[in-house]
Amino acid sequence: MLIYLVLAVLASSLMAFGLLMMKSRADSLPQARGMAIVSSLIAWIREPIWISGVGVQTVGWVLYVIAVSHAPVSMVAVMMQGGIALFVISSVLLFGESARPAEWAGIVAIVMGMLLLSLSLSAGASQGATDDRAVVAISVVLLVLAAASFTTSRLAQTGIAQAIGSGIAFGLAGLYTKAMTDSLAIGDGGLIMRIVVNPWVYAMMAANLAGMVMLQNSFHQARGIITMPLSSALSNLVPIAGGMLAFGERLPSDPIAAAMRVSAFMLTIVASTMLATTQESLPAAINSPLKRTEHAG
Repeated sequence: MLIYLVLAVLASSLMAFGLLMMKSRADSLPQARGMAIVSSLIAWIREPIWISGVGVQTVGWVLYVIAVSHAPVSMVAVMMQGGIALFVISSVLLFGESARPAEWAGIVAIVMGMLLLSLSLSAGASQGATDDRAVVAISVVLLVLAAASFTTSRLAQTGIAQAIGSGIAFGLAGLYTKAMTDSLAIGDGGLIMRIVVNPWVYAMMAANLAGMVMLQNSFHQARGIITMPLSSALSNLVPIAGGMLAFGERLPSDPIAAAMRVSAFMLTIVASTMLATTQESLPAAINSPLKRTEHAG
């Protein structure tokens, strides 16, 4: 168990580094919106640093798949949040972004959650069979919530809605990855054919693509120090809840270990709430007198 959780930490670090590479090119790349989505994606792919960042993230994702195939998804999800601290610190040092007290408090809460989780590892965790209908129901509810965030003008204008949407998409991709690995392990026939006919494979790919596009768009509108932690925290909250509802994951029987694990999950929720309620200013273009006059017209 410990080996695979260490793989999860390494995966988180690689994913954070890949995001830093993608964030560094945000100002020079177009946003993927409306009819320009395809042309924007082509421009992204042709940018060497950006596409290299995607490659680094892919390596991290492969390690994540290995970890989640052998450890409960809720535990892996909490360990994966270590990448948030790496991204935030790097954003301060490399991009000159400033962190507010609430943002640093959120990072501390995440680190404390990881420490509590590591202390509870010896008690293990039980896991049952995948409930496909529960995964579908969770997906519907979360997609509605993601769509609702885009109807709030301030969230949409500041890029927070894009960050929320990306976090939900990546979280669902995590659930689909777990469902995919479980179904591939018990399926009949050759591995290639099982992959081709497995619906979770395509759901996972679509969710990851949607999450990547929305997160890159959010980098254009808001500080990475806000958007990445918010997206990452939400992307881990979804598997934490989904692991309980859809995969039959249970707490350890030892009351002390169970209390530590619950505390780790609660700290994750608190940290995500702190990041989600951080007040992000409207983009300068929206705040400018000229833009206000245009909108008034």
